[in-house]
Amino acid sequence: MLVHFRLTTPTDLTQQVVDLLLPHDWVTNVTLDRGVSLRPQGDVVEFDVAREKAGATMDDLRRIGLESCGGIVLTTPTGTPFDAAGRIEAAAPGHPDDAVIWDAVEEQAEAGAVPTVSYLVFMVIAVALGSIAVITDSAVLVVGAMVVGPEFSAVVAASAGVALRRPSLFVRGLQLLLYSFAFAILVVALLALVGRVIGLVETDDVLRPRPNTGFIWHPDAWSVIVALLAGAAGAMALAVSKAATMVGVFISVTTVPAAGNLALGLALWQRSEILGSAAQLGINIGCMVLAGALVLVLMRVGWTRVTTWSERLFGRQSDLGGAR
Repeated sequence: MLVHFRLTTPTDLTQQVVDLLLPHDWVTNVTLDRGVSLRPQGDVVEFDVAREKAGATMDDLRRIGLESCGGIVLTTPTGTPFDAAGRIEAAAPGHPDDAVIWDAVEEQAEAGAVPTVSYLVFMVIAVALGSIAVITDSAVLVVGAMVVGPEFSAVVAASAGVALRRPSLFVRGLQLLLYSFAFAILVVALLALVGRVIGLVETDDVLRPRPNTGFIWHPDAWSVIVALLAGAAGAMALAVSKAATMVGVFISVTTVPAAGNLALGLALWQRSEILGSAAQLGINIGCMVLAGALVLVLMRVGWTRVTTWSERLFGRQSDLGGAR
């Protein structure tokens, strides 16, 4: 797996960039077009690098000042059907599936901390689904609400803010969580009040035995453990770009369903439901942020050493058929 770099370089930095790239075995397809960039003015350098070394390459480019006076664009090719690609990947320590590009992690975290209309709409829909799941005692709707809920992007933003030493990112992530949940809960509570007036929602819908959904407002030790594991898995999935794993994170923590139950508890003014749901919501968010931050901090400190050491245990990629 390779990462493609496209650099716009001031003329006086171009040779430094080229000299930085050419000595490495894990870099290929280095091309240079002089004077073709109009804004900013300068040259264009393109190359492919083994994913395991993309982060280190970014650090080198930042060290010579290209980040502040040029342009850097990273893309992932959909395919690399040439023999040298396998040799390059095998030459870089570690496995591409374990590689972490921290600039990409930071960019995704920044995006996750931005309040948008679509984020709020998804949150309201998810909390509404969670409320309907409570009313109908439907485990299927609980899962649906968890999948629709967008909150994990803000959770990861807060966790990344700790790991990347970005206090403002941490604060913005927590603020988005707080404000979006408060907004969604208020909207759904108002809708539940309307439903109560027209006879769609009754107090018994919340107070009756609910074998399929009663767990979402009864926090216990397992709630803490599940939230910690989900936060750890989600942070690691973000770091190594495993989008499929994120779905499992979404459907493992009852954050959104607890918010839905809280909205109903407020609409029907059931104190036990309000307190239990609020506790579940707080435990889920707090534990996910904590575990996510811890995982990202540990990965920043020692992930490269761990993945390099793993080759001693599993063998180099070239030994496992990585070279084409």
